[in-house]
Amino acid sequence: MSIDPKRAHAEFEARFGRPPTVITRAPGRVNIIGEHTDYNDGFVLPMAIERDTVVAAAPREDRLLEVYASNFTQTASAELGAWQRRPDTPWLDYVLGVAAELEKLDKPLAAADVLILGDVPVGAGLSSSASLEMAVLTLFEALGDFQLEGEEAARLGRRVENDFLGVNSGIMDQFIARMGKVGHALFLDCRSCAYDLVPVTFDKARFVIADTAGERGLAASKYNERVEECRKASEAMAEALKKEASSLRDFSLQELLACKEILPEPVFRRARHVITENDRTEDACQAMRKGDCQALGALMNGSHTSLRADYEVTCQELDAMVDIARGLTGCYGARMTGAGFGGCTVNFVAADRAKGFADALMAQYRKRTGKTGQVIVSSPAEGASVLRKG
Repeated sequence: MSIDPKRAHAEFEARFGRPPTVITRAPGRVNIIGEHTDYNDGFVLPMAIERDTVVAAAPREDRLLEVYASNFTQTASAELGAWQRRPDTPWLDYVLGVAAELEKLDKPLAAADVLILGDVPVGAGLSSSASLEMAVLTLFEALGDFQLEGEEAARLGRRVENDFLGVNSGIMDQFIARMGKVGHALFLDCRSCAYDLVPVTFDKARFVIADTAGERGLAASKYNERVEECRKASEAMAEALKKEASSLRDFSLQELLACKEILPEPVFRRARHVITENDRTEDACQAMRKGDCQALGALMNGSHTSLRADYEVTCQELDAMVDIARGLTGCYGARMTGAGFGGCTVNFVAADRAKGFADALMAQYRKRTGKTGQVIVSSPAEGASVLRKG
């Protein structure tokens, strides 16, 4: 846990003049491999990280949600049932979206004073949004004395993104933020939601997350564009092959190659990334179970190459960070993580080289790009939880 609940308690009391009755948290995440496969019903291998969104609250007697975002020093309020989006305070949309989905399930919603604070970098591809959604959901559960099952909670968070916010995302981020376990990554089948906890037991290697500190202005529009390109590829292939299929998950590389002539060139490459990334993710799961650092690193390198050349979601900063990392002693593999167009890389590094690797990576990245990044070294963390109640 990265934020002391005493801090949340103190900030809440200073803001609202009374102590909170509930404090909850949910982690950010890094995806080790399996990028842009989730909304194609494919496989992913994320782990929760030791960076959190923390939410403190106390119930009110009226029907008002009064919410203070400490990181932005902004306050916003909404009546229960008034679930319109707020362009002036977009962070509130995640709170209202969760509440709106719970209302559809006829779950009890409590009016409350709410304080939000966190240290998951915003816009870095570490899923600060899902962290907020799951922390808020856990808060409403505690206030209303109910609890959703893990898969149901993750699906609710996905509906917030898809239906309330209009982002065509998959279920990975919410799932790992809710279901992460200390010491484990999570291999998830995004179609069935079947999952397997994979021990992260590399004695001689560590995951080092590096934030490029770059802007991600194209991420939302290009993300939805990629979703649409994948849909077109799946539909065209299903028709050409006379095959029952609902997503790219249903096709092999051989089937894709058989359909190459009927697919527009960029659509073919988008599909090739997704299909080969699913294979890499399954292979990476096995490499982790065997403790094979070289194999996992090679798969991560292959993933980034595919994301750059076929899916075209990297950028100058991400490519520079990965290129530098691969040239440093002790690096088994490096790739972008998250939606792309900025954000973070995840690097798999020999444990005895991690400190020197991080320092050299930041120095060379700053020299090459003029930007000052930051490094996060994290072990696999626990999913959403109640820190204090009553």
